[in-house]
Amino acid sequence: MNILFGIIFHFIGGFASGSFYMPYKKVKGWHWESYWIVGGIFSWLIVPPLAAWLTIPGFADIIRNTSGDVIRYTIMFGVLWGIGGLTYGLGVRYLGMSLGNSVTLSFCSTFGALVPSIYYNFVHTPGKITFNDLLTTTWGRVVLLGMVICLLGIYISGKAGMLKEKELTAEEKKKSVAEFNMVKGLTVAIISGILSACFNFGIEAGKPMADVANHLWQASNHTTDDFLYRNNVTYVVLLWGGLTTNFIWCMILNARNKTFGDYAKPKTPLLKNYLFSALAGTTWFLQFFFYGMGESKLGNGASSWILHMAFIILVANLWGISLKEWTGVSKKTKKTITIGILTIALSVLVVGIGNSLKPKPVAIVPIETRDRVEQK
Repeated sequence: MNILFGIIFHFIGGFASGSFYMPYKKVKGWHWESYWIVGGIFSWLIVPPLAAWLTIPGFADIIRNTSGDVIRYTIMFGVLWGIGGLTYGLGVRYLGMSLGNSVTLSFCSTFGALVPSIYYNFVHTPGKITFNDLLTTTWGRVVLLGMVICLLGIYISGKAGMLKEKELTAEEKKKSVAEFNMVKGLTVAIISGILSACFNFGIEAGKPMADVANHLWQASNHTTDDFLYRNNVTYVVLLWGGLTTNFIWCMILNARNKTFGDYAKPKTPLLKNYLFSALAGTTWFLQFFFYGMGESKLGNGASSWILHMAFIILVANLWGISLKEWTGVSKKTKKTITIGILTIALSVLVVGIGNSLKPKPVAIVPIETRDRVEQK
C-alpha cells in the first residue's frame, strides 16, 4: 500500500509541476522577469514556511539547531538549483511545454537520480542508497531498468520535438509557442536540466533536518511509520537558495529592460496578474510538497526522483497536446510523441515494481541535533 500511495503522491506532484506554468499564460502586459519573480516569492519565500508551520510543530527550532555545514550545503545546492529553475522557465518560453520539458528533464532526471547514489558509493553514509545497492540487488536492478526505460521515453519525446522543428514553418511554430527559438531553447534547457538536479542533492544535504522531524513525530505518535511531511522543513532552507538566484537575476532584467513599472502598470489587469502569478508559484511549490510525501513512502531518492520527472513529462506533454503545440505536424511525429509518452508511463510502472521489492530503510538521526530540539 505504501508503494501505491507513493506513486499517487508523485503523480500529484508531477501534475503540479507540469501544470504550474499555465497560470502565467493568463498574465497580461507584464514581462517575463516580472511575473516570474512575483510567482517565485510565493514559491520560495511565502508558501514553504507556511507549509512547514502547518505540518511540523517546531520546524524553526529544527532549523535553528541544525549544524552550520548542513545549512550551508543545503543553501548552496538551492542556489545552483535556482539557476536551473530560472533557465527552466526560459526553456519552456522558447521551446513550449512539450519539447522544453522533455529536453530539460532528460538531463535533470539522469543527474538527479544517479549522482547522489554514486556519491554515497564513495562516501559511505548509513541509511543512504548507493549505486552499488542499485547494481547488486534485485529491486535495485529493476529500478535501474525503469530509469533506462524512462530515459528512452524522454529521448523519443525529444525526437518528436526535433521532427516538429523540421516540419513546421516559423509562422506555424509561433502560433503555438510565441517566442519559439530552437538554439536559445536547447541551450538553456540543457543548462537547466543539469542544474535542476541540484534540488535532489539539496534534499540529500538537508536530510538531517528531515530525519529529526521524522524522529520527533514517531516519538510523539508512538509509531515506526515514516512522517509524511518530514521534508517540508528541508524545503524552507533549500528554497532560500533558489530565491536568492532568481531574485537577483530578475532584478537585473527589470533594470536592464526598464520593466520595474510592470508591478504597478495601470493599463494592465494588476489584480489578475498578481493572482495568476501567485497561483503559478503556489502550484509550483506543491510539486515538492507531494514529492516529499511520495519519497517518505518509497524511501529511495533515485527512484522517487525518476518517478517525479516521469510524471512531469507526461503531464507537460499532455498540456502541449491540449494547447495544440503539435497541430500541423505529420502522423509520424504524432505517433512518435505518443510512443514517447507511453514509454515514460511504462517506466513509472517498472520503478514502482522495483520499489515494492525493496526492504524498508532505517532513518539515521544525528543525535546532537535531535537532543537539542528535544530539550526545547
